[in-house]
Amino acid sequence: MKKPLSFGMTMLASALGVVIVSVISGILFFIIMIAMVASLGSMSSADTAVVRSSSFLTVDLSRISGDRTPTGLMMSLGEGKSTGLVDATSAIRAAATDDRISGIYLKDAGASTLSWGSLTELRDALQHFRDSGKPVVAYATGYSQGGYYVASLADRLCLHPAGMVDFRGMGAEVMYYKDLLDKLGVEMQLIRPESCAYKSAGEVYTLNHMSAANREQIRTYISSIWRTATEAIAASRTLEVAKLNQIADNLSGYLADDAKRSGLVDALCFEEDVRGVLKNQYAGKHLLPLDQYAATQKSEIKNQKSKIKDRIALIYAEGNVVDGTSRSMNTAVYGDDIVRALRQATEDKSVKAIVLRVNSPGGSATASESMTHAVMQAREKKPVIVSMGDLAASAGYEMSCMAHCIVAQPTTVTGSIGVFATLPNVGKLMRQKLGLNTDTVSTNRNANGLTILRPLSPTAMAMMERNVEDFYKVFVGRVAEGRGKTYEQIHSIARGRVWTGADAKGIGLVDTLGGLDLALSIAAEKAGIKDYSIKEFPKEKDTWTQISELLGEQVDDDLNLLAKGRLALRWRTAKRHLQPLSRLEQDLLYVAESEGLQARIPFVTVAE
Repeated sequence: MKKPLSFGMTMLASALGVVIVSVISGILFFIIMIAMVASLGSMSSADTAVVRSSSFLTVDLSRISGDRTPTGLMMSLGEGKSTGLVDATSAIRAAATDDRISGIYLKDAGASTLSWGSLTELRDALQHFRDSGKPVVAYATGYSQGGYYVASLADRLCLHPAGMVDFRGMGAEVMYYKDLLDKLGVEMQLIRPESCAYKSAGEVYTLNHMSAANREQIRTYISSIWRTATEAIAASRTLEVAKLNQIADNLSGYLADDAKRSGLVDALCFEEDVRGVLKNQYAGKHLLPLDQYAATQKSEIKNQKSKIKDRIALIYAEGNVVDGTSRSMNTAVYGDDIVRALRQATEDKSVKAIVLRVNSPGGSATASESMTHAVMQAREKKPVIVSMGDLAASAGYEMSCMAHCIVAQPTTVTGSIGVFATLPNVGKLMRQKLGLNTDTVSTNRNANGLTILRPLSPTAMAMMERNVEDFYKVFVGRVAEGRGKTYEQIHSIARGRVWTGADAKGIGLVDTLGGLDLALSIAAEKAGIKDYSIKEFPKEKDTWTQISELLGEQVDDDLNLLAKGRLALRWRTAKRHLQPLSRLEQDLLYVAESEGLQARIPFVTVAE
């Protein structure tokens, strides 16, 4: 019988095993990264395609995501090839005058994450294509509500015989955490300006139901979006808005047979039947994926305009507003990155105007102030136009308010001019639930006054209240200056209240309704130029930089770590970034990591 290993030998063997596993996992991860980099070269050639005559451009809603098309490591790690909304709409508009493109085949795979602003921009581009005289044919095994809003403009609208049309009106459901926090022994302290009753982001921690103000603003903005959607659908389908609302109320268009009977769709058929129609009725010999055509079109435009000296800077500000600069593949509006992009665009003599594409629910107040100041500096030298996407609210609106012109979709969610701060008190959780106690020693009365282990001291609470009140006044003052109105006029429509683009135009927060295409034309007009090329900011990082930041070290340093058997630590901390996060996951992660004053809205309108 073998003698068992001593404790020391067991520990040594375990440590050796950990080292070996670390080295192996590090080597495997590095090999995977190298393979990805190598694959990008072959992928780049496949991204473009030879566009043959009689081609139908295939637009799959589930393959359009975000404003900017992912590149480099983000592209290789994504689930399938996706196209950013900007490139997608640009390609669709270009296809209208491309003799090689006979029509568009629109598909709704039911997995689209596009919100109403993006859907409206996409629908406008498809309408532009259809107005050129070319057909749009739509098909789905089941239409999401947002997908149907887009597809309703098609010349022929087809549905699977066993499919459904999710047409039931808009609703909002907010989850509240107060009762859960009470059970855990956690008290969330909410600090916001007394007048900001509509600034409801922190209420999910302090209430277990909607406040009257929040219920009012949500009802107003979803009604506005629904009105825009039903009016567009009614015009395309030759139906009355009242009829559409009746269908939604009774769910009388939900099932396939009902959808055809009520006029929501034209035909019930299978996809091979639709492809037969494309080929026989519309002479569509080839199907061309949107991502390939968009890449080809972008390359062709770049070659055509390579000799054009005048440029318009297109600066993307998409995601939660945070301080600092971007690292790895996190998607957010980093204050330092946007400030740098605005400065570079202003100093670039070839750039004659700037279009700031804002798609953000807001976030850090300090980052918002920095970006707003940078916009103010840029507008002194060049025209600055804002194009709002799905969201341009709170901090997203503050950075927009100083532009020469603000363009928004009628379904954009904007406004939310206000600020709040939250600080949890987990003292009861620590003492009663976990049995943990603390004691303190301090030199001054408030040395321990800002802690999560006890309620804010009266002095600390007064300081925080003054802080949010002061920032609110600054915020309203900025908007009043940018929009050419008095403080009182802006305050009356601010107070944290959310508006749609359509309503915001009526109260002076937005200048005109439209998409990025309109914003670019306004920028060109104000700059006095006709022919121009687009220069995108912030500059995209190359694949090696993305990999280096993903690992948390430069590649050369990682090779040294690999030799020491410690790269596995990098792998464990980095692997959570490998899979792009959903918008909900991004928002939850943002809330968990946010600090300081926040200027943001608590919800996102997804067209389910």
